Amino acid sequence: MSSETVETLVIGGGQAGIATSEHLSRHGLSHLVVERARIAERWRAERWDSLVANGPAWHDRFPNQTFDSAPDGFPGKEEVADYLARYAGAIDAPIRTGVAVARLSRRADGQFLAETADGDTIVAANVVIATGPFQNPVIPPLIPAEAGVMQIHSANYKNPAQLPEGGVLVIGAGSSGVQIADELNRAGKPTWLAVGPHSRPPRRYRGRDFVWWLGVLGKWDQPPAQTNGTHVTIAVSGAHGGHTVDFRELAKAGVTLVGRATGHADGKVTFSDDLKQIIAAGDDDYLNTLRESDAYVAHEGLDLPQEPEAYAIGPDPACVTHPLASLDLKAAGITSVIWATGYAFDYGWLDIDVLGPDGAPKHVRGVTEVPGLHFVGLPGLWRRASAFIWGVWHDAAYLADHIAARKASRDAA
Repeated sequence: MSSETVETLVIGGGQAGIATSEHLSRHGLSHLVVERARIAERWRAERWDSLVANGPAWHDRFPNQTFDSAPDGFPGKEEVADYLARYAGAIDAPIRTGVAVARLSRRADGQFLAETADGDTIVAANVVIATGPFQNPVIPPLIPAEAGVMQIHSANYKNPAQLPEGGVLVIGAGSSGVQIADELNRAGKPTWLAVGPHSRPPRRYRGRDFVWWLGVLGKWDQPPAQTNGTHVTIAVSGAHGGHTVDFRELAKAGVTLVGRATGHADGKVTFSDDLKQIIAAGDDDYLNTLRESDAYVAHEGLDLPQEPEAYAIGPDPACVTHPLASLDLKAAGITSVIWATGYAFDYGWLDIDVLGPDGAPKHVRGVTEVPGLHFVGLPGLWRRASAFIWGVWHDAAYLADHIAARKASRDAA
């Protein structure tokens, strides 16, 4: 066992930790980044094989390094992980891998004490927790284990061959659920998709990707009060070159749409009766984005090609007009359920009172009430962009400025 002292300890070696390291170095601040496994481990180990980024390469990156792929392409998960590892090397980030923090506490002198799983200790004046939002996969206790179907979270899904023969029920229709359901259907597996409330932007409109539109329309800068401080469920896909998610097209291709999963009894999963309203609300979101974009083009006098056909909304498929109220898993031949139902925070190792009743950190723009303790990489940390690669870079800059000012104040005292 060993013990060491550092000025600032950054916990997490993903995009948030790497960005924080860069900005701490910009200030000349001594620091150490610890990562439980490899750099960007979740991109490598907790994503399905065919996953690509939901934003194009020109956008979902740090300002000082481009992807090797085409700017308008959508990098695969391994390419994203390699990009982050390469960036860490380029900035000479002091990252120590294979170090898991088992407990973080605060000493009587105000210093922080990190105890690792190997029994080592690290004392720090400042700590930045950069472990991100994707920690504990959430599987609601809806379908009992004795139901006789394989149940996994999207974090553990890899590819269709991993699943037993038979149909699949995918629960959750954000970007993960939509893409997984599409992949399973293309692989020839009978697929049902439980759809809940979502945002459904156009992938591209009038020659611009939706991430560009979110920027010029000011939506990336929406504060937590407007996004409820949560990760926005967006039905969008970069797969197959990127395309607008249309649930009607998924149904036409063979996916059976159902409402939100609400219960289970006697081998049957029950669903909410508002599928048609949920689909219509997603359409409204989509159409509102088109209207806002058109208004912006007109106001700015931009020369972008008109695209009136984008407003066309096709007829509802039968599974929407006459939705299933329940589904007998055995009778339907369903042998697998994939839960694309998001994640919960896991701060069981954090022995400092900075969490709210919901288990989420209490902070203002990443700065907590405990002097020297910070969070970065959380959805809605400051604005809608905070959980994305390019957004976390700017949040990390703010925190590094704060830590530098704190050090200057302490040095002057």
